[in-house]
Amino acid sequence: MIVPNKLNIGDTIGVIAPSDPITEKNIEEINQTKLMLEQKDFKIKYSKNLFSNKYGYSNSAKEKAEDINEMFADKEVKMIWCAKGGENSNTTFEYIDYELIKQNPKILCGYSDITAIANMITQKTGLVTFHGINFKTIATSETDYGYREAIKRFVDKNLEIGENEEYQTIQEGKAEGALIGGNLSLIRALTGGKYKVDFENKILFLEELGLETSPALASNYLSYMKQNDVFNKIRGLWIGYYEHESNISLEQVIMDILGENYKFPIIKSNNFGHLDRNTVIPIGTKAQIDTTKDKKVQLIEECVKG
Repeated sequence: MIVPNKLNIGDTIGVIAPSDPITEKNIEEINQTKLMLEQKDFKIKYSKNLFSNKYGYSNSAKEKAEDINEMFADKEVKMIWCAKGGENSNTTFEYIDYELIKQNPKILCGYSDITAIANMITQKTGLVTFHGINFKTIATSETDYGYREAIKRFVDKNLEIGENEEYQTIQEGKAEGALIGGNLSLIRALTGGKYKVDFENKILFLEELGLETSPALASNYLSYMKQNDVFNKIRGLWIGYYEHESNISLEQVIMDILGENYKFPIIKSNNFGHLDRNTVIPIGTKAQIDTTKDKKVQLIEECVKG
């Protein structure tokens, strides 16, 4: 794996929008986040096409990928923060310069639809990427939990997952492996085809937005993953936040799909996903699940260096 350099106070953070376009409302939110981080002594640099919306529903894939490539190439930029999520970040895959990224590794952070880009970059380059708070969400969150988690991981090099978290054991066991995962619908899409990721011996972490994904649709996604042997390959499963009006939980759906056929450990926590308590999870570095412990998941390998 390629471990990126840590972030230092005073460094320049690049902001990109590789998913949905920045709306008029988002401009205020992004500028507010910029002001907040500048008050913390960081420098903020917007990508060239950050506010573009070529098609009305999205910027073009080439322009979004151009921003990704240019931010990785920019020697001034020490971290790349994705502005927001959305629905089509995968359109950039064929235009991303993966060799350029290998030669210029740096922190990339985001969640939701950013799951696709983060996991693909890790798959194609070996660079550790990060599932964590999006840039605009720093200004819109009710608390500074997500921001503090980012600083803890990127600046302080702290490996602790969240703070005072409660974990539930769904299936007992112990496992060790590199982390892979994020939003369920996006992970489902990465299980096959030209742009697929390797689940072999991984610890898979999954979250989903209940407002968009019903239990039946979650069942669809998970069944597709099962049919493509994902659950025969992984070593452990970590379930994050999911809330639906039916009160049916994601773990219920998962266990319905898995039955008693899989013996790897399964844990549940509400410290990542579409909620305020969104800790930063590195994709590509090793973690350990041990259901006998209070802190049932631990990072056991550095994810930033320096």
